Amino acid sequence: MKLIKLFDPIIDKNEEKAILRTMKSGFWASGAGTGQVEKFENKFKKYTDANCCVAVNSGTAALHLAFSLFDIKNKEVIIPSLSFASTAHAVIYNGGKPIFADVNKNTLCIDPDDVRKKITKKTKLIVPVHFGGMVCDLKELLNISNVFDINIVDDAAHAAGATFDRKKIGSIGDATCFSFHPVKNVAMPGGGLIALNNKNSKQEESLLKSLRWCGISNRKGFNYDIKHLGWNYYMNEFSASIGIEQLKKLDKSNKKRRKIAGKYFENITTDSKMPLMNNCSYHLYWILVTNRNKFMKKMIENNVETGIHYSPIHKMEFYNSKTKLKITEKISKEIVSLPIHPNLTENDVDKIIKLTNKFSNI
Repeated sequence: MKLIKLFDPIIDKNEEKAILRTMKSGFWASGAGTGQVEKFENKFKKYTDANCCVAVNSGTAALHLAFSLFDIKNKEVIIPSLSFASTAHAVIYNGGKPIFADVNKNTLCIDPDDVRKKITKKTKLIVPVHFGGMVCDLKELLNISNVFDINIVDDAAHAAGATFDRKKIGSIGDATCFSFHPVKNVAMPGGGLIALNNKNSKQEESLLKSLRWCGISNRKGFNYDIKHLGWNYYMNEFSASIGIEQLKKLDKSNKKRRKIAGKYFENITTDSKMPLMNNCSYHLYWILVTNRNKFMKKMIENNVETGIHYSPIHKMEFYNSKTKLKITEKISKEIVSLPIHPNLTENDVDKIIKLTNKFSNI
């Protein structure tokens, strides 16, 4: 019997041809970011309507470099604990202190009311995570940003193609960070990107392109200078060539994800499940179940993969935060991710719904 995967990249012959072209070209990578990398940056810039885009080799690298623009050393950065560890790690990489905020129980995105409570004189950044592709309450967060003069950097690892107020995520706020991990809506062997939108975007673009390549700048032929400490974060040509093809089908694949989400929302009988929103990219679809271990065991016994996104960061030994996050801590014990990728057939979706309704209350 076929295994229904939790994640499954959407590929066709176009990705295969792109990889073969790159392989035969002999030009596989460039720290300067020319070739397919530059082409992908320009196409993503046009897609999101961002001022500038800088491609890197992971979503983690994107967060690390984006946070470096705001001098957060010994400053506080408000983030949700219900996220992948990179959201917090990138704060530490830059010498900042993560301050964990709770989430909205309906969307699982950062709660603006709790953000307000966590603001101090040391607060430098707010980092909304668009959880599962569900867009945060950016209207309220932008208002907080303006009132308290605090910058916003979006963690949009789940939100490629999502929109807010008819604008693509990536064209709002100071900077937006994307992940192109193989399971993401735009899938690559590895990749990330920083979209920039403030008045200093051009200068920041130049700086970030230097930082992603070990700080190299002012290169002329074989001669160059290094003005800043940088990292080996540039994107390779294979990832970029796949990304160009993935971007072409993003809106179509997200539309299918929303259709599947609609079927889940209408037919799954659990009390708590991901809402149905037309602007969501549905990287994930989550439900809450009382006995998660039994539920997940029964699902895999019936050849359906499920997942957990995420264990709360503030409870990890490294962070060991004493912060109490009532909603996050309750949800993290019950949350389960269901398959929602566009490779699912109608029969797959019907099976997932049937099994979820059968086992979610055991």
